[in-house]
Amino acid sequence: MTVQLNETHDLQLRSWVQSANQPACDFPIQNLPFAVFRRKGSHQPYRIGVAIGDQILDLPAAHAVHAFAGFTELQGGHFTTAVNAQTLNGLMGLGAPVWSALRLALSRVLREGSALQGTLHACLLPQAQAEYALPAHIGDYTDFYTSVHHATAVGKLFRPDNPLLPNYKWVPIGYHGRASSIGVSGQEFHRPLGQTKPPTVEEPVFGPAKRMDYELELGIFIGQGNALGTSIPVEQAESHVFGLCLLNDWSARDMQAWEYQPLGPFLAKNFATTISPWIVTLEALAPYRLAWHRDAADPQPLPYLDGESVRTSGSFDIQLEVLLQTPAMKTAGAAAERLSLSNFRHSYWTVSQMVAHHTVNGCNLHAGDLLGSGTQSGPAPEEAGSLLELTEGGKKPLQLSNGEQRVFMEDGDTVVLRGWAHKEGAPRIGFGEVAGTLLPARQI
Repeated sequence: MTVQLNETHDLQLRSWVQSANQPACDFPIQNLPFAVFRRKGSHQPYRIGVAIGDQILDLPAAHAVHAFAGFTELQGGHFTTAVNAQTLNGLMGLGAPVWSALRLALSRVLREGSALQGTLHACLLPQAQAEYALPAHIGDYTDFYTSVHHATAVGKLFRPDNPLLPNYKWVPIGYHGRASSIGVSGQEFHRPLGQTKPPTVEEPVFGPAKRMDYELELGIFIGQGNALGTSIPVEQAESHVFGLCLLNDWSARDMQAWEYQPLGPFLAKNFATTISPWIVTLEALAPYRLAWHRDAADPQPLPYLDGESVRTSGSFDIQLEVLLQTPAMKTAGAAAERLSLSNFRHSYWTVSQMVAHHTVNGCNLHAGDLLGSGTQSGPAPEEAGSLLELTEGGKKPLQLSNGEQRVFMEDGDTVVLRGWAHKEGAPRIGFGEVAGTLLPARQI
């Protein structure tokens, strides 16, 4: 899929929603991400919304006042049904030409000087007054393992003599996760119960996990899927991707160490996964793409995972941040504290390679399916995307600015992930944030 800039990327565009014009705003007019929302505390049906500054444009309300008239791709029953749905699945399934046309239409009606400013002002809701649901019905969830830095660091902890398995540099490694326990930002979950095998005992024990961790990831929402028995070529893969969100793949490391061989993660991962409410489209990220390369000393991708677009623009320059707020910080009114800062450009495998590999055997994807990128760690220690790496398996506690320490998460801790794309002279394309809180284990 050729990456093209268009009028929606114009750096000079400004919105009549004044908060969208602030330099630090995550949601300028060049972004326009999608979510599902309703007024906080209400029993209203959820609706599709678009972020603009600190506001949400109610998409079905905008459609009802004919904001998208003149765009042939945005007419007809299928589009009307998709816009008025309570999830994004229908819109996701309409395909890239419709997504692009809708983005252009939104850009034009939200710009300074729009003739619809007065009409659409009534279609706005402040984000501070909204609550969110999962943006789509997630039929299936697959988590990948695309950071070679994370894979190597974790491999050294679990397999010191053989940290990186020989298939890693040939195959985008992934496993099928649990869709039913995925929640939207604000998710609270109990410390999971399960089996662990401490090194000091002969037999496993049952009880609450002790080594709770987060994983800094991006989520990849599928748009149009593929028929069972067919595959999606790598050069067409991104036309099947609706957009990206933030994803926290919570992990019980002591349960994981005991159960992960021979079939991989199970109870250590399936108790909770949290995603951000906002989905940023690939088109919004077009100005922040980078060339992708594979070191000459490493195996080059097999032909079905390689292509011109992969090489020229397969990477994304997306900053990814992890913050922690402990119960003591909350009591003191202190903000969450940064633990690490990484970037998606370090990913060993690209979004298009993940999609192509997932379907090469004929596996069918559906609109709303979610792929996780795997923990995004960079080459430097401070770019680690998990506590497992930051504390070197629990050997080196983190010292927080208020005097507290953390080896792994403690009850009441809230982890916040943030993401944004930015470069000098260009607007910040933000993802908002995803927050989740660990509660005490349920009584056995």
